[in-house]
Amino acid sequence: MKSGIIILAELPSPLRDRVHAVQERYDPRMARGLPPHVTIAGSSGMGPISSRSSEEELRSALEPITNATPPLVLRFGPPMRFMQTNVVSLPLDPHGPLRALHEAIRASGLRFEPPRFAFTPHCTLSFYPELTPARAQELLSYRFGEPFTIDRIHVDLTTELMEVSRVMTLSLSGAWPT
Repeated sequence: MKSGIIILAELPSPLRDRVHAVQERYDPRMARGLPPHVTIAGSSGMGPISSRSSEEELRSALEPITNATPPLVLRFGPPMRFMQTNVVSLPLDPHGPLRALHEAIRASGLRFEPPRFAFTPHCTLSFYPELTPARAQELLSYRFGEPFTIDRIHVDLTTELMEVSRVMTLSLSGAWPT
């Protein structure tokens, strides 16, 4: 990953703990990094935000979006392999409120690096290891289908050395129309 600013949403407990246990079993290296999360910006659909963006620029672009966005109720689909790789992830519906949040951030006026992939929201279960067919089948059998709520996003600065530092946390505080 290049240096840049990413936006992610950590999974809430107890789901976070269940997903983390699977990550620890199948990919301990990844499990030592960031807690289980969904990347909103910085991977697919739009690349990382320029690391030259100031905290003031980020806050003024993102706060109106998070203030207007209600908490998101999401649900994972069954695990799947990511396009001809050993990466296994829990997919999310790329449409609806999650897409709306993603598109609002993309249209915010912040500067983004080019994306590597189309918008494919997910939580990664296994990234680094080569999976044997038996381990892959086992990993793909897990289910995390209960709905969960994302009520905040984290804005993190990443470096090429995979170091991450938190820039800010913003609550999703909008309300759904009645």
